[in-house]
Amino acid sequence: MPLEIMGLSKTLGDFHLRNVTLTIDDSEYFIILGPSGAGKSLLLETIAGIYSPDSGKIILDGTDITDRPARLRHIGMVYQDYMLFPYLNIEKNIGFGLRQLRHPSHDIRKATEGIASLLGITHLLSRRPDTLSGGEQQRVAIARALVIKPRILLLDEPLSALDAITHKKMRNELARIPMLTGVSVIHITHHAEDLISLGHRTAVMDNGAIVQIGSPDEIFQNPKTPFVAAFTGMENLFSGIAMDSHEGKVIRIGQVKIHVITPYTGPVQCGIRPDALIFSREPLKSSARNVLMATVTKIRRMGSIAWVVIDCGIFLTGVLTIQSLYELRIDEGDTIFIAFKASAVMVFPEETQKK
Repeated sequence: MPLEIMGLSKTLGDFHLRNVTLTIDDSEYFIILGPSGAGKSLLLETIAGIYSPDSGKIILDGTDITDRPARLRHIGMVYQDYMLFPYLNIEKNIGFGLRQLRHPSHDIRKATEGIASLLGITHLLSRRPDTLSGGEQQRVAIARALVIKPRILLLDEPLSALDAITHKKMRNELARIPMLTGVSVIHITHHAEDLISLGHRTAVMDNGAIVQIGSPDEIFQNPKTPFVAAFTGMENLFSGIAMDSHEGKVIRIGQVKIHVITPYTGPVQCGIRPDALIFSREPLKSSARNVLMATVTKIRRMGSIAWVVIDCGIFLTGVLTIQSLYELRIDEGDTIFIAFKASAVMVFPEETQKK
């Protein structure tokens, strides 16, 4: 594995890294997900050598680079605002790092043209940064980082400044970088949807610490904490009491009883993803153990889907396609039935909430 991060800690003003340990594999696209202030950028800048850690080690290809200067680390970095030099044309922007490393002019030109061709920006080489679109500027910034042939490419919120259409297009292009170049990518973001399109593996950060590592499916389907569940879109989170009954394990949330599969008893927090709710006009004959009568309190239409808020003694949010919404003839104020499986309920013990 090219990169090992071992027990990395750093305090910089209000930002912290707390004993971060990660490994990044060859040609891996690794996502670090977390809210603003979680320490994501501080982690990238410490890996890059901009800051020295207070403790811990950074190992690249078996060599300890913890104290090595940033320019000698063979690590490229692309910031959120791209940081292109406005007074240089695109060709010179891309070749800047090679000039700093004192490569011969003809080698710089050859390498610049090669990476520009790979990223489809050869036609931009004579232009200035202020004449480019956001997506074009991003490609140039990535080319500048890749032309030095780094072992690791660090991307700091690279899609956040782009419009929705360009964002989606650039996600597809970024996903190809490890395959095209063999470079391992570490990409930080606060957009959970980037996981599915990009990440081979993901680490979720909260308050300077890694709270879960896994594949995108593992992160979404088996969150380890309420924080991870909420941050990856589990809108329905509740506190309740887990107990044994003649019907099996249940959780009581006020007057509502929910069937669950869990080893925990006592105070817990539970979560249900919106897409786990099944809607019906009549009581469902289903293998799902939870069937509840509910009142539709609000419908939010967003493009081809609708978010439906219902009151079944607790407020839950579900999601339907617009077509399903019309076929079921569901409107605000209607009485409906919802169903969801016991296995669809994620249960977190009380001690997890206190961490």
